[in-house]
Amino acid sequence: MATKKPPVKRPPVKNTPVKKPPVKSASVKKPPVKPTAKKPVKKAAASSIVIDVSSSTKSASSMLDKAIDLIKWVDTPFKLFEVILLASVFFFGYFAWDSRTAILEAITHSSKVTNLKEVNHLIPVAASLQKDLEAVTVVVHKAALVVNTRTTMLSFGPKGRDNSLDGLVSSLFNKDPGRNAAIVGMLNGEIVCTKLEGTSKSSEWEAKQGATFVCRGGIPPEIGDFDGYIAVGFKTEPADLNVVKTRINLASSEMSQ
Repeated sequence: MATKKPPVKRPPVKNTPVKKPPVKSASVKKPPVKPTAKKPVKKAAASSIVIDVSSSTKSASSMLDKAIDLIKWVDTPFKLFEVILLASVFFFGYFAWDSRTAILEAITHSSKVTNLKEVNHLIPVAASLQKDLEAVTVVVHKAALVVNTRTTMLSFGPKGRDNSLDGLVSSLFNKDPGRNAAIVGMLNGEIVCTKLEGTSKSSEWEAKQGATFVCRGGIPPEIGDFDGYIAVGFKTEPADLNVVKTRINLASSEMSQ
């Protein structure tokens, strides 16, 4: 009888895990991102106002140079007198051109008829005017626009009638801007009151009598007619000029025919 062999025990086979090499993931190379250049933002340029002062500066400097040259040129009294004479002629010409309408109209009217009364009729009117206004002086001039002259008809001072100015002939428009403006105002029918400036023999006489303020009114008082004017002098400016102007207009009407 056959004998059974005992089973041979085999040691258990251990399944050793197979270590797989790690799979290296291929890195995907991305193309380098180029930095986008920032476009400069153009700011709206503020509108600058450019003032060209070169021309005005040049004109001012040229005028200054001319003035300096003129001063250097005036080295004798005769040249100084010549400059003053030319300046006076230029000023009168400009003033006459600027007021040409009123002057031409007055010349047209005055060349037709003379409205100024005789001296013996003017005296009582001037005396009454001086008394009513308590004026220092009253002077009446006869005007001739065509030849730019005025003739003093009569004058009243603090002591009454004064004959020292009778028949005095002088220029109607002269170097005194205040009196020239007053004449143009009278041509337009205005009574012009200003500070007295001694630029003629009659105004110097008024100043010696104590006058510092004067009101002038044309004879007759209507616009366009101008045969002369009244000059009323005061020690100080009157408080109510409206009363003074109304009274001068009344006297002017009485002195005209």
